[in-house]
Amino acid sequence: MKQIGRLLTAMATPFNEGGEVDYEQAKKLALALLHSGSDGIVVVGSTGESPTLIREEELRLFVDIKSAVGERGAVIAGTGSNSTAEALVVTKEAERAGVNACLLVVPYYNKPTQDGLYQHFKTIAQGTNLSCILYNVPSRTVVNLSADTVINLSHIDNIIGIKEASGNLEQISKIISNAQEGFLVWSGNDGDTLPILSLGGYGVVSVVSNLVGNQIKKMIDDFISGKIDEAAAIHCRLLPLFEAMFVVSNPIPVKYALNYVGFNVGKPRLPLTEPDEKSAALIRDTLKNYRIDLPLTSG
Repeated sequence: MKQIGRLLTAMATPFNEGGEVDYEQAKKLALALLHSGSDGIVVVGSTGESPTLIREEELRLFVDIKSAVGERGAVIAGTGSNSTAEALVVTKEAERAGVNACLLVVPYYNKPTQDGLYQHFKTIAQGTNLSCILYNVPSRTVVNLSADTVINLSHIDNIIGIKEASGNLEQISKIISNAQEGFLVWSGNDGDTLPILSLGGYGVVSVVSNLVGNQIKKMIDDFISGKIDEAAAIHCRLLPLFEAMFVVSNPIPVKYALNYVGFNVGKPRLPLTEPDEKSAALIRDTLKNYRIDLPLTSG
């Protein structure tokens, strides 16, 4: 568990002016994130625009970023799909690429039952030696992965934890209290990190740590070391930034912010577009109030 860590950044995927993946800039961003507080990086997650990447692009990102990062931090590959067979194939290919773990999103659109979800994740986990992290984000997938299903899945040896983005603290508390010993819960929403830590959660898969990783890392470290007031103060100070980064659909705001502060990641891919001027102005105005931790010399 130490090699995966508490602060995982959901990394944006850089594109060049032609809309192609900028692999060199992706490697620079991965290293910059590790230099600014992140213990590991989630590659090809929602923030990485996974819905619009083709498999060849995904696999090259896994290979290139793991090669650049080496042992300096964990690389977690987003290999989930609404097709169990597809997710299994990509997970096996990610394993061959040498990543440290995989992130498996709840299947979207086809609305499986809880039994279907259990069988889906069990099948993938049994087909790989990678550590598997579940990802519950019902705002995107429609179906919620219930606490009972998560608890059952926690007994599968290589399902090590969950990124919980439901915002349902009652559900999250039930998972933390009843899952297999050692099962980890990462917050899937930046604003929920401190509340989830207070329930016994482990960390966060963060969007905003693309910008202020050291500050989020300090909030976590302060809480773990018993400096509750200091952690709460950081949480409260960062809340407006958390909110601004979700003023429109992620990753539109964070990509705009990265470009604005000087680390070029290009425009989002269609059907995502750049923020409207009202949203862009809110992002710019909010950023003025924060120190950016990300090294910008590679921008």
